[in-house]
Amino acid sequence: MVWFGYVFQNYVEEVSDIEVEKIEISSDKTTINKGEIIELNTKVIPEDATNKSITFSSSNPKVLTVSSSGKVTGISSGKATITAKANNGVNAEIEITVYSPVTDILLSTNTVRVQKDGNFKINAEVLPEDADNKNIEYKSENELIAKVNNTGIITGISEGTTRVIVSAEDGKISKNIEVEVTRKLQEGEIVFDPNLQVSGNEITGLENKNNTVDSLLNKIQTNYTVEVYNKNGEKISGSSLVGTGSTIKILDNNVMVTEYTLIMYGDTNGDGKINSIDLLVLQRHILEIEKLENEYVKAGNVRKNGKNPSSVDCLLIQRHILGLQDIEQ
Repeated sequence: MVWFGYVFQNYVEEVSDIEVEKIEISSDKTTINKGEIIELNTKVIPEDATNKSITFSSSNPKVLTVSSSGKVTGISSGKATITAKANNGVNAEIEITVYSPVTDILLSTNTVRVQKDGNFKINAEVLPEDADNKNIEYKSENELIAKVNNTGIITGISEGTTRVIVSAEDGKISKNIEVEVTRKLQEGEIVFDPNLQVSGNEITGLENKNNTVDSLLNKIQTNYTVEVYNKNGEKISGSSLVGTGSTIKILDNNVMVTEYTLIMYGDTNGDGKINSIDLLVLQRHILEIEKLENEYVKAGNVRKNGKNPSSVDCLLIQRHILGLQDIEQ
């Protein structure tokens, strides 16, 4: 209420408040990108309403947040309704959609060496996890050397080098994979222990510990020269440990015949051990503090489902460290 009149010895008149009858709410755009901030346009009717204050709320703060002044921020992919409400309960609503674009493509490797007629599967995943369009396209720059299908399987056609381009379907992010097709090795040229699993130029199936150069060499039979290098590219031998990122080079009179990269699931830092350091490295990756790349991402995917490592993989590494459940290589 508003009072008019004389304060002393005179008539005082009571005038009723002018109530809000309607709120109009609009926005220049009703679809925004994740992380984008827009300001809502609001109008109180009538314009001479006594109390024109408005409170804003979001139906889903995990998708959209709104400030006291009507600034809206996109948080994650989805839809949410913003409500503008006057003191007397009159309100208006507007629905806003948040689109989460692809910001990166995570690859299991950026180099592939595959034999003629051989195959190698690329693991590729878009980031962030809530991206609206997760479709990935693959294209070979030279299909006379290597082909790639729509699931990321590269096939060596003839000896030579080319590139495979991995693109997000939304058209903004792409990555290149260098592909080398080598001659097809004949049966018996290189024989690996049955426990080692060879796919293209990657080798898995190591033991969970004590993978020394000597023990590894005992699992490879060939007349060629075999050299082993650690993750830093330093030649190692004897009791030195191998792990994720270590490489095996097969040489014929100092000429490269082929090369393999080792992956040890759970060994995310490449020291050949699975311990709390690997757990910390993987946690930092998941929190996007320091991202893993290539074979280290694959090593962190302990579940081997081709996905970006998650808290489940951290749990499996933790259980391995505590001796509750060994990681299956």
